[in-house]
Order: sequence, then C-alpha cells, then structure tokens
Amino acid sequence: MGVFVFLPLVLPLTAWPIARLAEQRLHPRTATRLLAALAVVMAVCSTVCLGLLMVVGTAQLPGNPLPDAWSDPEVREAVPYDEIAGKAAIVALLAVLMACGRTLWRHGRVRRHAHRALAGLPGREVAVLPDEVPYAYALPGGRRDRVVVTTALLSCLEPAERRALFAHERAHLAARHHRFLLAVQLAARANPFLRPLRTAVSYTAERWADEEAAQAVGSRRAVACAIGKAALVSRGTPVATLAGFAAPGPVPRRVTALLGPAPALRSWPSVFTSVGLAAWGAAAGTAVSALSSANSAVTMVLILHAATPL
Repeated sequence: MGVFVFLPLVLPLTAWPIARLAEQRLHPRTATRLLAALAVVMAVCSTVCLGLLMVVGTAQLPGNPLPDAWSDPEVREAVPYDEIAGKAAIVALLAVLMACGRTLWRHGRVRRHAHRALAGLPGREVAVLPDEVPYAYALPGGRRDRVVVTTALLSCLEPAERRALFAHERAHLAARHHRFLLAVQLAARANPFLRPLRTAVSYTAERWADEEAAQAVGSRRAVACAIGKAALVSRGTPVATLAGFAAPGPVPRRVTALLGPAPALRSWPSVFTSVGLAAWGAAAGTAVSALSSANSAVTMVLILHAATPL
C-alpha cells in the first residue's frame, strides 16, 4: 500500500477551492449536489483507509482477537510507520464512529420528538405553533412532511412574505434537503478537512430553496424581505441537519443574491473558468482518493489472505 493509504486522509483539501467558488458561481442546486457528492465519496474513502490502518494497529495489541499472522512483519511492512499510524488509527476511527453515531442519534431524536409534539395539531402540511419564539423549519419524515412555523414569526411578516416563507420550506421538503445536510454533517465528522464543504452546502441548500420560493411566488424581492425580517428575530432550527428559513449565517449574501438576477442553471461549469478548474480539481482529487482507497483495500486483503494459515 505504501503512502497511498494516507492519501484519502488529505485529498479533501483539493475540494476547498470549489467549496468557496461553488457558493458564488454555480446554481445552488448544482452546487449542493456536487459538494454533497464530493464530501460523501471522500469521507467514505478516508474512513476505509482508517479502517485498514486500524487492522494493522489492532493486530499489534496483545490479546487481540485477530489471527497472530496478521501482525507478521510482511503485513506491517505494507504500512509506513505502522507502529505509530496503526495505533493512532484505532483512536481516530473510534472517534469518527462516535461522532457520526452521535450526529445520527441527535438527528433522529429531534425528528421523533418534533413529530410527537405535532401529532395532535390540525393541518397536514403546515403546523402553526402558538409560540412567542419566532422560528420556522421543514420537518421531514414520519407519516407526512410538515412545515413548522410559530405565530410569533408569522406576525412579523406581510402576506406576500408569508407565502414566500411557506414556499421556501416546501422547497426544502420537496428536494429532501435534510438528506444533503445530514450527509455533509457525517462527512465532516469522518474527516475534519471536509468542514468547508459542510458549511458551503448549508448555504447552497438555503439558496436553492430561496430560488424555488422566488419562482413559486413570482417575486424575488418578497423572498428577500421575508428572509431579512426573519433573520432579525428568528432563532434558527433545532438541529443543523434540518433546513430552516433564516438560520444564523450568511443571510446578507442570500438577500443580495435574491435582489440580483436569477442564477443561470448549468449542469457542469466550463473548464476555462476558475470555478471549472476548481470543480475538475476536486473531481480529480476525489477520483484519486477512490482509487487509492480501493487499491489499499485490495492490497491489504491479499496480504492478509497470504499471511493467514489455511
């Protein structure tokens, strides 16, 4: 395997340029899908390599349940600095599994509690809560998807702005944005180098819903005004993996984008642009990461198979 086993751990750095440029130069729908796909593939590849390193490290521990032949010098020579890297990978992989498990548990718990709390409320698509705290978010799953909004937030908005709010949240539900947000959250837990992609997808998913809402209500200014007003009073969503209307963050950039022309929808940027070069660079980094992890996995399986007595 050599040093190739370490490449997927650092290749997410190649996606940093596109994480920034995609927010500004790509249509939000394209940017969300592209960045989420890059994050998931790179996270899987880095986790696979951590698992391979962990096997080598675990085999060196006394009393481990693995075959004794897996700690032979022939196996350890496949990994550079095997004594340090193997044992460090045990700690790193356990931390990744715990962080990802905690994210999944919290996401599921919040959704279950929210659905139980809304079970007795009237309305199939919209749940209006008599709450003095202003907030709104899209709640997927359960028996049906629902838009949750409080009376405090509705009282701050004009009729056209309310329509923009509901169109925005329905766009989140229709495009299943919570899946993109959960995927990049897990990817960032698996590899900290993927955090810029998580931040970018959190923004582009909101921009995607902004554009869908503007098209639905026929007024980009109404959506911009609704976002601006909600941002001044809203507290955001109960968990980062659920999409909200005006969560704390780059709200001024969203308003500025809505006050300008609608972004052009392109499936893939031209290679002769900065965003195109960044996209192809990230794609190349992802491909190398996938090849490196696949090569390392196959090599390790062959080595362990040869070392294991029949």
